[in-house]
Amino acid sequence: MTKVNKTKGVQAVDRALAILETLAREGSPMMLSAISAELRLNISTVHRLLNALAAHGLVEQEPYQGRYRLGIRAFEIGNRALYSLDIRAIARPALHQLVDDFNETANLAILDKYEVVYIDQVESSNIIKMLARPGTRAPAYCTGAGKVLLAYLSEKQLNIFLNEVPLYPYTATTIIDPVHLREELQQIRRQGFALDHGEREEGVRCVAAPVFNHENRVIAAVSVAGPANRMPPDMMAGKLATAVVQVALQIGRHLGYQHR
Repeated sequence: MTKVNKTKGVQAVDRALAILETLAREGSPMMLSAISAELRLNISTVHRLLNALAAHGLVEQEPYQGRYRLGIRAFEIGNRALYSLDIRAIARPALHQLVDDFNETANLAILDKYEVVYIDQVESSNIIKMLARPGTRAPAYCTGAGKVLLAYLSEKQLNIFLNEVPLYPYTATTIIDPVHLREELQQIRRQGFALDHGEREEGVRCVAAPVFNHENRVIAAVSVAGPANRMPPDMMAGKLATAVVQVALQIGRHLGYQHR
């Protein structure tokens, strides 16, 4: 291939991708003239590229009005890309940032039935620190990460949980009343983060926030845990909660979540 032809080929790819991005951003079918105007390309060029994209199922044309929209193939490719993402690899830099900022242990956790499972952790450099090795399980109702994950269950799922899971009092602050727990979970949804004041282990405090995916569904939680003497309540509900929420949103954006 000559250098000129190669340059034209790259230009065609760039323009085709610009068309796909324009259709995705618009969110509704567009006329050929509108796409041409948006990209400042002549209609014949856009029409040729649309035909090429349509041949691969990346674009579809409405049969009557003639407008163009993203094709099924584009959604298939996008979904495969999203599901191939490793949330641990995506979250790890953000967890490191939390540890750098607060020097307390940061965790990534998921919900498995009635338990929270820690799937990654970045440790604090402090001698006294909180550890929950990857694979560690804990009751969901008395941990920060677990309460966040429970808070975003459907009403039906939450009712099943409250009916089937005994609420054992691990400490004096463990919530063991189902009505109180439900109220706590509602508060977590309203404020966007959970606080754990020694509900699983005395003297241990935690702040956690939800991680949303591209379907606006909570799939994990980020948490920061440390000893009570280093995590006063005002700091937990203030700058630490703000930081944890922002990190969780950052991870979510990498997973395709669009925060509104």
